[in-house]
Amino acid sequence: MPLIDVIRGRIVPSLLTAAGVTLVVAGLLSYTVPAEAGLPPATAVPTPTAVAQPSTEPTPLATPETSASPGVPADRVATRVQVPAMRIDLPIIIQPDPAYPSCNVAMYHQAFGPPGDPRGTYIYAHARTGMFLPLLDASKKNNGAAMKGMIVDVYTSDDMLFLYEIVEVRRHVPASFNIATLQDEGSGLLWLQTSEGPNHTYPKLMLKGSLLSSGPADHAAAHPKPKPVDCS
Repeated sequence: MPLIDVIRGRIVPSLLTAAGVTLVVAGLLSYTVPAEAGLPPATAVPTPTAVAQPSTEPTPLATPETSASPGVPADRVATRVQVPAMRIDLPIIIQPDPAYPSCNVAMYHQAFGPPGDPRGTYIYAHARTGMFLPLLDASKKNNGAAMKGMIVDVYTSDDMLFLYEIVEVRRHVPASFNIATLQDEGSGLLWLQTSEGPNHTYPKLMLKGSLLSSGPADHAAAHPKPKPVDCS
């Protein structure tokens, strides 16, 4: 049995560069209500049905660093994130700036790197049905203790699968939090983020993951077809 399957089977039952970079969310997630003033108006694209659930919007970076670190393929990007225990499974895209974060997909912060990069990987999605809402819901029970030890699968464009274990749940992180400081917490960490309220001024929920293993992945599994929806 592959090591990846062994690790998942054992644990499943149980996200920087420039100083001054604010939380990748100065609005990254907001509840399912009309977009606040200053955000792009909604288009004719239908909005997914949801019940009072937060969404997301990254703060523009002054000087995002997107080049890969030594030893990491220059064209590697994260393509899919799963949290099997929470039934989360989303394609990952690069959110066009300054567009409002899309629905039905997860997005990653370009100040970080892809899995395997020492800078770590930062993935965020709206706290809405079919996205990261289960993380927010779980965080409200005993401060999310049940999520510690869960496995997060992150696939990449070069047909690799990286397994992370959730080791910390951080609630009520201020929207003004400087994510550049996360670089000091270790090499190659995973950060998952969603919002706790209806607009960018609300605190954020962040989960910290530690890398367990990596290995080859099926090409089809690593390349889901993203179908982003404009939910501004």
